[in-house]
Amino acid sequence: MSFPGFLSLRSVRRTAKPLLAAVAAALLASCGGGTSQIEAFVADRLIVFGDETSALTADGRRYAVNTVTDGVFDCSSQRIWVQALASIYDLAFAECNPDNVVTPQAFMRAAAGARVADVAAQVDAQLAGDGVAGNTLVTVLAGTNDVLDLYAAFPDTTRSELLSQARARGAQLAVEVNRLVAAGARVIVSTAPDVGLTPYALAEKAAYTDIDRAALLTTLTSEFNAGLRTTVLNDGRYVGLVLADEMVQAMTISPSSFGLANIKDAACAVALPDCTTATLVAGADAATWLWADDLRLAFNAQNRLGILAINRARNNPF
Repeated sequence: MSFPGFLSLRSVRRTAKPLLAAVAAALLASCGGGTSQIEAFVADRLIVFGDETSALTADGRRYAVNTVTDGVFDCSSQRIWVQALASIYDLAFAECNPDNVVTPQAFMRAAAGARVADVAAQVDAQLAGDGVAGNTLVTVLAGTNDVLDLYAAFPDTTRSELLSQARARGAQLAVEVNRLVAAGARVIVSTAPDVGLTPYALAEKAAYTDIDRAALLTTLTSEFNAGLRTTVLNDGRYVGLVLADEMVQAMTISPSSFGLANIKDAACAVALPDCTTATLVAGADAATWLWADDLRLAFNAQNRLGILAINRARNNPF
């Protein structure tokens, strides 16, 4: 289910049941191919493209809440979605490979702050190197930073022009996905999470009275995702689509259904990626708060995104 145009809170609530049903169905159904695999695809490499939602720093920190126990950082606890996906193939990232027990075969090209143009450069670098042929699975998730760039141009740039640019950027991300497919990869691509539901958007809505700024951010996200979805190769043999936007919308509509206690506030008291379980605001918990900071997902949502991605990887006829 997509969400063109502005979404009021009332209209979002009206779609609660269909959205929840869609998220549940996504855990069981495959995308695009309509058939189960004859022989299960087993990735021998994972390559991650995109922004900070998928990124690990060189020392394994995440742009989410990092787990610290008795003063010791554990990069393998409360993993982000791409770590969860890598785990089903027993693949490890060099950035988080405790005790070096396996040879890393999961590779991080995603980077904090990346826009679609940066993803294109990430793909260029990979294709110019050892490529993506063989049983290579790649992930692609970007768009939040593009939406924020476009939003920053409002109202000097008209709403209609910004929406057109958002759709164009989403389409360009799809072009990169299609390039990866043409080079031999199997791709799990995610829509951008709904920026209009973030703590940042709620603060913008409260600060401005000209229009509903949160609704504008939702619409920009929707247009970006529409450009992505209408341009990406629609063939489940090569591409599995994960709907992060609808997942976040469903979690916002019915928090208790997802074990959430807070969907409006940022859990972290310090900036990412330095936020840990020891530096949260009073009462916060990465497992029950939707947002790590004002724009990025905490563990609960990262975990559910990982479940959706795993389902795609296992059930698409790759």
